[in-house]
Amino acid sequence: MTAADKVLEVRSLHVEFPVRGSHHPRRVVRAVDGVSFDVARSEILALVGESGCGKTTIAQAVMRLVEITSGQIVSSGSDLASLKGRELRRARRQFQMIFQDPFSSLDPRKTVYDTVVEPLVIHGVGADEADRRRRVLEALDFAHLRPAERLADRYPHELSGGQRQRVAIACAVVLEPALVVADEPVSMLDVSAQAGILRLMLDLRDRLGVSYLFITHDLSVAWVLADRIAVVYLGRIVEIGPVADLVSAPAHPYTRALLAAADEASAASRSARTLRGETPSAVDIPAGCRFRPRCPLYSELGEPEVCQTDDPALSSVAAQSGRQVACHFSEENP
Repeated sequence: MTAADKVLEVRSLHVEFPVRGSHHPRRVVRAVDGVSFDVARSEILALVGESGCGKTTIAQAVMRLVEITSGQIVSSGSDLASLKGRELRRARRQFQMIFQDPFSSLDPRKTVYDTVVEPLVIHGVGADEADRRRRVLEALDFAHLRPAERLADRYPHELSGGQRQRVAIACAVVLEPALVVADEPVSMLDVSAQAGILRLMLDLRDRLGVSYLFITHDLSVAWVLADRIAVVYLGRIVEIGPVADLVSAPAHPYTRALLAAADEASAASRSARTLRGETPSAVDIPAGCRFRPRCPLYSELGEPEVCQTDDPALSSVAAQSGRQVACHFSEENP
């Protein structure tokens, strides 16, 4: 993948937060702990992992909604991590976000039209009011909110949850961004509404060429939507690759556990029961491999010393292009 093919390059991203109430100046939450990935044009990359693993903080860092401790976020040759003020606002036009909760992300005092036109006004897009109205109605139509003229005058309380999330999507695409960051956009919707939103996102990718960074705790949703999946554990990517390869032959024991949990009816789900305990605190990340305290493979192999001392970096999986895993014994996985 060349630089021209990428809409986003994240390199060695770190995000740390001070521990509230701590008297130790260096005691921090390592929410994102050295993450690197790319997103290609018209690609959907899903970040998957349990709650608290750092995936939402990665999304917020990409959008510059949280302070970045170190690392690079590169788009069109510019490092967003170093931009401020007017330059950052200009760059943000190419990066839009869809939030998890369609009930709280929309201002109840604004009509659908007022909500979707706001990004155009902020960024000075549109020759005049008539041009902006045309853009808004086109975005609503793209989001399958039809007839757009009638829906434009409604307020959020007059819409269903699925319709509200479609308004949020229209708001995100009205600026014709290169990348949409979607943070759990279907987790609060019922099953039928979820399916409609996922179909809409695929349709917009095909029609507009937009790329997505899709955040989800549900690997089965990522399986349906994504081109590639990055599995996140305790602030790090532990496996990344094309969805078909990752789902058919997971190389990291954590990925295997997530897949088994997503298909509880399968016999493979029995192996997930050996994944015990909670995710360790991001304040006190275990020495060596951060997954070691919960890893069934570590126990099966007799607790190898390398797992206790060395935190494995992502490395390529043999004979699989674009596939990487952070595990000392990934080839031992059955």
